[in-house]
Amino acid sequence: MSIAEPRILSPMKEMFRRDEDIESFPLTNVEGTNFTTPSRIKILMVTEDMHCIKVFRVGGTVDPVHQHDDHSTIMCLLSGKLILHIGDETFTAEPGDVWYHPQGVPHYTETLVDSVQIEVKAPACKTW
Repeated sequence: MSIAEPRILSPMKEMFRRDEDIESFPLTNVEGTNFTTPSRIKILMVTEDMHCIKVFRVGGTVDPVHQHDDHSTIMCLLSGKLILHIGDETFTAEPGDVWYHPQGVPHYTETLVDSVQIEVKAPACKTW
């Protein structure tokens, strides 16, 4: 993966990737604010207009409140349990649940137990 601009991820050439071949790395901050307990992420795929990542969250972690002014995100919980704070609303997410962070809306997540989620961001925008 190369980065054309500080926040814009360059598209990948691959059209297929195996999860077992993709390395994870620590997610130590979001939008410039550090996590107290880093999660891990895998960048699954990057295209010209979106990217897909897998996030491995550690139980007991609370993300810093933040917002993304240049992209929106759709997420799906694969395993675990989360409390989501999106704008003025709060939701409890369980496996299979899907949610959305609109561009410019403050949000954060409380990870109740170790969890894994998929995120699709458009455009492909690095937030870490």
